Amino acid sequence: MREIFLQAATLWQREIVRFIRQPIRVMSAIATPLVFWLLLGAGLQASFKPSGMPAGIGYAQYFYPGVIVLMLLFTAIFATASTVDDRHQGFLQGVLVAPISRATIVLGQALGCTTLSLMQGAIFLAMAPLAGIRLSLEAIAVSLAMMALIAFAMTSIGLAMAWRTESTQGFHAFMNLLLLPIWMLSGAVFPVAGAPAWFQWTTRLNPLTYAVDALRRGLYLAEPASSGATMPMGSSVAIAVAFAAFAFILATRVARNASTI
Repeated sequence: MREIFLQAATLWQREIVRFIRQPIRVMSAIATPLVFWLLLGAGLQASFKPSGMPAGIGYAQYFYPGVIVLMLLFTAIFATASTVDDRHQGFLQGVLVAPISRATIVLGQALGCTTLSLMQGAIFLAMAPLAGIRLSLEAIAVSLAMMALIAFAMTSIGLAMAWRTESTQGFHAFMNLLLLPIWMLSGAVFPVAGAPAWFQWTTRLNPLTYAVDALRRGLYLAEPASSGATMPMGSSVAIAVAFAAFAFILATRVARNASTI
């Protein structure tokens, strides 16, 4: 067990160091969702009043948890893309010939990318007062826990794709095609309650919906009526945990079956 921890910790540290040495990645991962929030949130604040939105909050405030999830999603895409580069540069092959299981490799990569996502998410969480959200210590702890869970799930999905994709361009194209619709269909952009029936059913089948729901409840622990969440907190967290576990198992199975040569 101690060896597995050390092996995963080594890969985790490599992901952190590599990311920090590329400031442009840090800036773009934070700036892109921030621009989304400022442009869409502020731009639509006055005119966009979707049905089902909790009373007393504006669109910029409603959109804030969705932007946090978008930031986690972007970081997952950019961080896991490095797996494709690792294969081309020979690093991954070097790791594979070492006495280390592929599950441990995936675990180290997933924890590294999750840490990066959580660091950036924490920076954005500090801006909650600008969105009109009052955070208590309990709300911060719950929100960070949900962000870590979402980041781990998104990172695991990214790794599952990265281990099977030959080119970075193809990886980015596929991830954008897969993850952005999942995000749009999670209630992160607008309330599901006012959407057409087919859309509501689709969101119910989307596991990210429940993770976003739990994050929104966590942010509004001091003002539960403002969350507008539809599921009990316990059920949302349970589904989010199951989603993260499924995504990690999927990434592990894909890594075990991938040739990587």
